[in-house]
Amino acid sequence: MAPNKSMTVAVAVVSVLVIGLSAVLLCGTSSGERAADQYVSELDQVMDEPKAPSVVIRCGTNEERHLNADNPVVSPGIPFGAHHTHEYVGNRSANAMSTNDSLAAATSTCEKGDLSTYYWPVLRLTDGTGHDVHAEGGGVHGNTGEVLKPRSVEIRYEGSPVSDVLPMPRFLRMITGDPSAFTSDYGPNTRARWGCSDQPGRYTTRYPLCGSATTLRTFDFGSCWDGNNTDSASHRSHVVFPLESGVCPPKTFPIPHLRVTVGYDVPAGRPFAIDSFPEELRDPATDHAMAINVMPEAQMSELVGHLNRSR
Repeated sequence: MAPNKSMTVAVAVVSVLVIGLSAVLLCGTSSGERAADQYVSELDQVMDEPKAPSVVIRCGTNEERHLNADNPVVSPGIPFGAHHTHEYVGNRSANAMSTNDSLAAATSTCEKGDLSTYYWPVLRLTDGTGHDVHAEGGGVHGNTGEVLKPRSVEIRYEGSPVSDVLPMPRFLRMITGDPSAFTSDYGPNTRARWGCSDQPGRYTTRYPLCGSATTLRTFDFGSCWDGNNTDSASHRSHVVFPLESGVCPPKTFPIPHLRVTVGYDVPAGRPFAIDSFPEELRDPATDHAMAINVMPEAQMSELVGHLNRSR
């Protein structure tokens, strides 16, 4: 029995080593450095989209540092349910315990009375020490490093290139991108768009090396609503993306297309990564964002009127 037991122990040790080596190859070293192939200098994809009228809502750059590891869209009522840290603009009260009533009663960093919340995973310099190194959503879940503050945040609502749009219903919840893209083999919900300010119209799904230019993350949300629901079990099926022609799929109706663009001044030569679920290894393709529309109905009607008149 002793030889078999020794062999079992040896196999277990080898298995641990293989798993550890795989993690290093996929995610970089244990010090937080990314694998070399996750960084690219060339933006190999092109945004080929028709022009559409738009309205920009100024919401600041999270100067108040509203951060938490909650997700009021996907994991309502569960503190630290995101297992990574999100950065917010807009509604100052957004957290795991948010309800329609609490969001409507809060204040906002956005202009024109927009009480909506817009949020996404933080970006970190992974060779530094974060404020949350011992906290859930931070170091406890493998998200180490110093959180990098955005240089810019643009909240843009666009009309449809092929038709008028209807108002978004108040309290509509939306998600774009796939936070599980790595373990899902980069499936159809993967919508990460990383870019550089000096290469407009181009993007990559990997971390871009932008030099002195601003590093950009673009989040495009679906714009075809089912006409009935403000949420769904998947948090996706009630708002989908238009067809290649720009027309909405059957039984859905066009609403304003929300695009959030976040810019960062990443210091040259320093490694960086977004927060993610531990098993996603901070893969850049897991980038995603959420939004809850809490715009007063009068403001939404005015926005839609402008988009439709400007077609």
